[in-house]
Amino acid sequence: MSHESTPPRMPGFPPPPLPPPPAKKNLSNAVVIGSAAAVVVAVVATGIAVSGSRDSAAKPAPTVTVTEVAPADDAPAVADGDTEPVAEESGDGVYSLSEPVAYENDVEVSLSKFSRGTSSEYASPGNTPYAKFTIKIVNGSDESVNADELSVNCAYGDEGKEGDAIFDEGLDGLPETRVLAGRSLSVVWACELPTDEKYLQVEVAPDYESETAVFTGHVK
Repeated sequence: MSHESTPPRMPGFPPPPLPPPPAKKNLSNAVVIGSAAAVVVAVVATGIAVSGSRDSAAKPAPTVTVTEVAPADDAPAVADGDTEPVAEESGDGVYSLSEPVAYENDVEVSLSKFSRGTSSEYASPGNTPYAKFTIKIVNGSDESVNADELSVNCAYGDEGKEGDAIFDEGLDGLPETRVLAGRSLSVVWACELPTDEKYLQVEVAPDYESETAVFTGHVK
């Protein structure tokens, strides 16, 4: 049993004030705060999504280039043992001393019969060691070729020194004739080549319009 009792109110005094009611939570503030947090989360998520989409859009798709290569069956047939090059189809136009060169106009140039010698004292230049060889022009075209349009230049050694043409007895230079269609012409030529040098480079063009073929090799 409780022994507490409310003391009697004194006459002439007002009643004591009632205790204040407990504070109520403001649900509207909680809703606003929660909504704001949700908006922030949504904006951040949207920013991430947009950023990701922009990053992916900024990277263009790789470009793929497809090159068609003709099958091997379309390549021109080459007979067994055929080593004849074509000057226009050669990568750098360099051939060995014994390798013939055929041009598109059906003119063929070849070098052969290499030997060494020394020019006479009356030659130009005189008393000069040289390499002598035969230049053969085969005209397989339907038109004649001017032999005096033949161009021949020589060089020797690792440093590529110019080898002068030798004019001596039996070495008269270019003939002033024409090589008729279906005919051939052989010209004996000589270039300076010191006795202690073996490497020889001979540049030949059959006429003014043809490319220059470069023959290289060693002369014994």
